[in-house]
Amino acid sequence: MPIVIKQNTMQKTMRQEKGKAFHERVAAAFADLKRLKAEGNDKAFNERLLEILPAVKNYLGSRLNNALRKGIIPRGKYRADDFLDELFLEVFEHFDEVSDKSDLHPWLFKKADALFEDKLVEEEFDAVFFENIHKYSQLEWQAMEEEFSTDGDGDLVMLEELDDISYKRHDYLLKNIFLEDDKKDLMAKLDHQFDKDAIARHVDLVLNRMPEHMQTVFQLHIEQRFGAGEIALIKSLAVAEVEQLLSEARQRLEKSLYYRYLIDNT
Repeated sequence: MPIVIKQNTMQKTMRQEKGKAFHERVAAAFADLKRLKAEGNDKAFNERLLEILPAVKNYLGSRLNNALRKGIIPRGKYRADDFLDELFLEVFEHFDEVSDKSDLHPWLFKKADALFEDKLVEEEFDAVFFENIHKYSQLEWQAMEEEFSTDGDGDLVMLEELDDISYKRHDYLLKNIFLEDDKKDLMAKLDHQFDKDAIARHVDLVLNRMPEHMQTVFQLHIEQRFGAGEIALIKSLAVAEVEQLLSEARQRLEKSLYYRYLIDNT
């Protein structure tokens, strides 16, 4: 196996292991939080809760960035910390809803998602973009990417690197887009012939054109390593709905990558 491919495989495995370890770390906090809630010790409860919230904060910041880019919330009106302050109160007040430690992490995301949805008005997604995705030239792709990159410049929420769980904002794995075996050659070509940062920017651009609920479902799956059942709990959807949204998101991303990188469309 070539050294570069072997290194990439090792890095992906390490990311997956660290992601799993963080889910386990959150579950391990359940007993402490349950005891502190029973004691009515809200100060110690919040201090313990803060230790397991970096991924939730990252998710809220990501959703806030998405909404800012789409222009559906006013710039400067909200910060990720504003939602966290409300989340502390919600979690302490309703912690008895969590019956098992394995449910704690998706439940925290569900509460965070509900707080954000209260501020968010569902918007029309850019249907024209996807209808014409096979027609865009490389120059048009570059122009859209430049506009996307500069549109929120200076206004986006700055998030600290979550080094302990290795969740990076642009860390999308092609294997989660190209699932079918007959697409593995396409995935390999993208993975080995094109700059990974460029692919990540493209994925972000296309995701941003999707409906908000589809975008966040896909991000919860890729960035937070949640399964369809856990996402269904977070988003108050049926598992079948989550699976359908993930499938549609993958199809749109796959199509966009194919027409931009894998055929000659100058």
